[in-house]
Amino acid sequence: MSAPAEGNQAYGKKPFKRSTSHFADRITADGRDGWPVEAGRYRLVVSRACPWASRALVARRLLGLESALPLAVVDPIQDDRSWRFTLAPDGRDPVLGIRFLAEAYDARETGYPGGVSVPAIVDVPSGKLVTNDYQRITLDLATEWTALHRPGAPDLYPEPLRAEIDEVMEGVFRDLNNGVYRAGFATGQSDYEDAYRAVFHRFDLLSERLADRRYLVGDTLTEADIRLFTTLVRFDAVYHGHFKCNRDKLTENPVLWAYARDLYQTPGFGDTVDFDHIKRHYYQVHTGINPTGVVPLGPDPAGWLTAHHRERLGGRPFGDGTPPGPVEPDERIPPAGRP
Repeated sequence: MSAPAEGNQAYGKKPFKRSTSHFADRITADGRDGWPVEAGRYRLVVSRACPWASRALVARRLLGLESALPLAVVDPIQDDRSWRFTLAPDGRDPVLGIRFLAEAYDARETGYPGGVSVPAIVDVPSGKLVTNDYQRITLDLATEWTALHRPGAPDLYPEPLRAEIDEVMEGVFRDLNNGVYRAGFATGQSDYEDAYRAVFHRFDLLSERLADRRYLVGDTLTEADIRLFTTLVRFDAVYHGHFKCNRDKLTENPVLWAYARDLYQTPGFGDTVDFDHIKRHYYQVHTGINPTGVVPLGPDPAGWLTAHHRERLGGRPFGDGTPPGPVEPDERIPPAGRP
């Protein structure tokens, strides 16, 4: 989530365009970019408001990487220096010793002119940002960090299905993950309408695909499901109203609403979601769209816990593996953020 896209959007005549990840080094088993996989060496910095960072939260839980890749959660409300560690007792991350994520960016590249985005992985010994490549981080957690996976961790990016997973994810990213932002930050009617139509065209295609299959690709959870979930779980809370994606609510789409509830109730998905952070970020930070900063009280999240009946479609959520264990006590979502 980059500051220009997720902060106080600068309005102009050009359509919304998401920034690319400037720091695209990879943390790999062989350390070929200079960053070898090593338990405890790195710190994953996320905002629970951000759908891109939430991908990393879900993958990390499913794979059991909590102790290997410790977590830092930033305040959902940004200031002019972007993401800040004001949730910590003294406003400073206790491990990195910094007040703003921008300091890790500056340690990597002095005077870096771009936006400060999450998810970000920081090298603890040097204090330098390693990567903010949100498209790659979760794939590497699934394929490069395997030596540190928990016993029974699912294969989220199985090699025989990668081409199909990539194809599905590309359409979901273009029309839905990024499409809601293109609609929400549009400054012209035609740009908004183009994005709006793409969002709901993808809704319709996904509804058809998921009508008789439990998961997007194969019969187990994959990276594709993670990427779709993090947009769906925010849809009624912020995208439907705040971003004007209002043809349908998620709750009015029988297939996608049941699918999203199925995932929410699966360990590793809903237990990473903080509806309070999500709503406060979007409605209080995007002052160009919501100048009053008023945060709506609804929708009622209780429906996320209702029966979905998707198990009738079969499927094995974790394949030959097992569900992740209980959430670590210091990572539990506060009552204000859950149903």
